[in-house]
Amino acid sequence: MNEIIKFLEENPHTYLATVEKGEPRVRPFDFMYGEGNRFYFCTNNQKEVYNQLMVNPNVELSVMNNKMEWARLRGKTVFLDNITVKEKILEISPIVKSIYKTADNPALECFYIEKWEAVIGSLSGKPSKRYKSL
Repeated sequence: MNEIIKFLEENPHTYLATVEKGEPRVRPFDFMYGEGNRFYFCTNNQKEVYNQLMVNPNVELSVMNNKMEWARLRGKTVFLDNITVKEKILEISPIVKSIYKTADNPALECFYIEKWEAVIGSLSGKPSKRYKSL
């Protein structure tokens, strides 16, 4: 898990895939932080991605760095109304803070990924490493 968190912290600008009416939807999505066995993200409850996740919580994200190393993470999203998590995200991300201002902004939604599987690989041909939540 720590290797995945490290990779995502070094490369936080990921692409998150959801499903809407049986069709894939992919968009840029920033990783916020990892703690324990969880990967945390946030969104706005007025966005399509929020509605998609309410209907189908299954997601997969992908990211690649400039060394042609990549990671994929998939699992189920779990939304939580936790002021401590929101405050930490605002502290970590100046962009999120500039949008939502305070942790009690009703549009700010936070979620983590549970029941996850991850892989870190490389286009160089090195063997991939696989990880799974406990």
